[in-house]
Amino acid sequence: MVTTLEAPVCAEHKCAREWRTAVFEYDEDGVSIRIPNVEAWVCPAGGDPTFLPETADELIAVGRELLAAARKARQRRSALTEYIVSVGSR
Repeated sequence: MVTTLEAPVCAEHKCAREWRTAVFEYDEDGVSIRIPNVEAWVCPAGGDPTFLPETADELIAVGRELLAAARKARQRRSALTEYIVSVGSR
């Protein structure tokens, strides 16, 4: 939930950002991580998200865990190259 009453302004496009879901994407050493449906302030013109600090901390922690798992799979020469993980109730 957003605690800020006033939307931040995108420095590049000079427009108010919108509070909505975005995709966090990160690539390192041939490993791509994509986490959809993350709430963020998103620039409507460019689409780039700005995550709240606590969200960014969680994304960094999860990203490190996923990178470690992917590197272990690479060392095993696993034939499985793409994983989808979901946490929570359905």
